[in-house]
Amino acid sequence: MNMSVDKTPIRDKGVKYSFRFNGLASLIFLSLQAASLAHAAEVPVGVKLAATQELVRANGYEPATLDPNLAESNVEFNIFNDLFEGLLRVGKNGEVIPALATQWENQGNVWTFHLRPEAKWSNGDPVTAEDFVFSWRRLTDPKTASPYGSYLASAYVLNAAEINAGSKPPAELGVKALDANTLQVTLSEPNSYLLKQLVHFPVLPVNRKAVEKYGKNWTQPQNFVSNGAFRLTQWVVNEKVVVERNTQYWDNAHTALNKVTFLPLQGFPEVARFRAGEIELGYSTPPELYQQLKKSLGEEQLVTYPLLSTSYFAFNTRQAPFNDVRVRQALNLALDKEVIATKVLGYGQQPAWTFTPSGAGGFTLKAGEAAGWSQEQRVAQAKKLLAEAGFNAERPLQFNLLYSNDATIKKIVIASSAMWKKNLGVNATLQSQERKVTLDNINNGHYSVAFSRWLADYNDPSTFLNVFRSTSSENSAKYANENYDRLLHQATAAKTPQQVQHYFQQAEDRLAVDTPVAPVYYEANATLVKPYVKGIDFTRQGPLYDKNAYIIAH
Repeated sequence: MNMSVDKTPIRDKGVKYSFRFNGLASLIFLSLQAASLAHAAEVPVGVKLAATQELVRANGYEPATLDPNLAESNVEFNIFNDLFEGLLRVGKNGEVIPALATQWENQGNVWTFHLRPEAKWSNGDPVTAEDFVFSWRRLTDPKTASPYGSYLASAYVLNAAEINAGSKPPAELGVKALDANTLQVTLSEPNSYLLKQLVHFPVLPVNRKAVEKYGKNWTQPQNFVSNGAFRLTQWVVNEKVVVERNTQYWDNAHTALNKVTFLPLQGFPEVARFRAGEIELGYSTPPELYQQLKKSLGEEQLVTYPLLSTSYFAFNTRQAPFNDVRVRQALNLALDKEVIATKVLGYGQQPAWTFTPSGAGGFTLKAGEAAGWSQEQRVAQAKKLLAEAGFNAERPLQFNLLYSNDATIKKIVIASSAMWKKNLGVNATLQSQERKVTLDNINNGHYSVAFSRWLADYNDPSTFLNVFRSTSSENSAKYANENYDRLLHQATAAKTPQQVQHYFQQAEDRLAVDTPVAPVYYEANATLVKPYVKGIDFTRQGPLYDKNAYIIAH
């Protein structure tokens, strides 16, 4: 998931669930009591709630869309967590827990999900298995042009790859409503991380009546239909998105907040509004203010935590000279990532020499040889590679460096371009654009080098490594390697964690050599939060559902 950027058993309120995989013969069954599923506002005994249960939060940027089938970033993801609910969702510890699906079975390549019959849309209509069929077909249909159009193909849903490529009709997607509350998903082959993939927003249900009646205008507040704990009431472009409690939501009784307002704020304006008492939950803190805010506010109001996210420079591998691996390798080696992570930023970021952050899905992938070199050794090798590619003082490498107009990102690209200039004599012309325009240009391949961020769609290395599948709709570097694709295919079908680790490691090693991107650092976040706001779950995927939050008297 673009940012503007488990192997443990599930445990929920004393009830234990575990998953066991034994290849094609695996049988997984989970049956839960509805009362045990409600991950919602848990107010301790004796705590007095505020009379007004409303939250105002900074959300970085203006959302590009409020259509789950068309979105691609965490800005939209934060809002979708309030408006929609899928089959599964993320638990407080990053684990997968039930949501609309109360139980499921897996026999071979067929998965069957049983939906809670009490689930309703905000207009009062029941949420049915057909809603998922419609949404998933729409997502995969190339006519939709979704940034996540290949998502179900990476999940190995039957015929998804062919449909997204335009060679089969959406009706042949391996998803079927057996009845109103039973969804059957057929895979082309085993997928050990399918359940993790089903927590992400591209596979949320959308209301067919609203989409077909209003077309692209279905996301306007007067037409919007959702099935989450909140419903959309206002969307004032470049000003705010407002959601209010959805009384039709199946677990409405356990929701405390009545209203959440998302403001397109980040950086210094966000801090100013927080200090003025105009917002209660932040988005991200400017690195320049981190130490000052840490001293003045303390850890209760400035929460720092690592993210499953990598910031990187993407190279357009189909465009000269970035179709030459030596150029890409040279630019990667010449970056002093330690300085960027600890000096330019400095509140928990770590230098990145793999695309996958450590610990994703319980795996730790080792970096390549260059990670153990001194910076002097890396620069020496970078100079050699660039010279071999035909660039020198008389013929310096020159290119445009695209990035979105964010103050922190600007600091990073300025520092990086200065390193390239000093170490290699490279001339990078900085090109700043509005966030949505930048994303569009990157997705369409209209760039030479671009700064980007990838936040995990779910807790597993595959969410990072699948980006570079040759058929991935998120593969903005246009990287293609048959051996790499085969390694990910083998990881998906692997029967043991050790085998999965083996194939993921080989795939990461292949990326380190081919260098379609230069990983710079693993993300951390510092989020402002008022002391009277409780129940916010800060995870490696960011703050989770506002339905869990509540405001205490203050």
